[in-house]
Amino acid sequence: MRSIKQPGPPVAQRIQWVEARGRGFSFTLQAGLPLLEAARRGFAAEGFAGGVLNFGRGALEPFAYVMPALSKTGENAAFYSETYRPEGVTRTKLGSMTLGVRDGAPFFHCHGLWTEADGKAGGGHMLPDETVVAEPFEVEAFGIDGAMFTAEPDPETNFKLFGPVAVASTGARTTSRSFALRLRPNQDFAGGLEDFCRAHGIARAKIHGGVGSTIGARFTHGGITEPFATELAITAGTIAPGSAGAPEAVLDVALIDYTGGIAEGRLVRGDNPVLMTMELVLEVQD
Repeated sequence: MRSIKQPGPPVAQRIQWVEARGRGFSFTLQAGLPLLEAARRGFAAEGFAGGVLNFGRGALEPFAYVMPALSKTGENAAFYSETYRPEGVTRTKLGSMTLGVRDGAPFFHCHGLWTEADGKAGGGHMLPDETVVAEPFEVEAFGIDGAMFTAEPDPETNFKLFGPVAVASTGARTTSRSFALRLRPNQDFAGGLEDFCRAHGIARAKIHGGVGSTIGARFTHGGITEPFATELAITAGTIAPGSAGAPEAVLDVALIDYTGGIAEGRLVRGDNPVLMTMELVLEVQD
């Protein structure tokens, strides 16, 4: 399986996780607000400080983003491009967001695909401090209680990355046993989830959110993304017993690579290692 050498030594625990409670809900992002604040308000209205969400068509202006890029210094295995600020309204096709905390304040990690006002198709990593909701649009969210995605220095990748940490309950109304996860580099995405579910006695689960990167990609429809640095959003994901009865992950994703190549489809199990990180929430459905 493909692998990329990271600047720091690997951590023994390859999946960072916290068990929590959660609940799914939908809400409308309010026009005129920064995307970060609009998302924060939507979660807060349901009693949650953080969680994950997915969205389809929406409108953003102003809008700022970066793409995956090669590292110029060697201090990281890959890095970010310069910041792009397209003029006019950018219309999203899809996206996935993790809402958490960085330096004591709300922050998000958000990847998606979109079309800019001039018709250019694009994708990448949306910047929370420069992106504003231009028109109201609906999102599907999953709030978590008892865990929070918190940005902390990660010596292995030499980035400050979101990972789940245990926090006090906010008393939000919840419906489901859930796990907030972060997969670390150089492990198969599906395989890591399947191993985790076996270890925790989880037969069936739904994936909510899903923001991260893989080392290129191999799709079940035969498509291949060769450039190794990607920005990826999960569009749908489940865990369910396979033909042998063991948990199997079905992962539908969309991504952009560092050359600007865009790809969508279902990932091949066993052949899609994580590049930097993969954040998501598992809602247990046993």
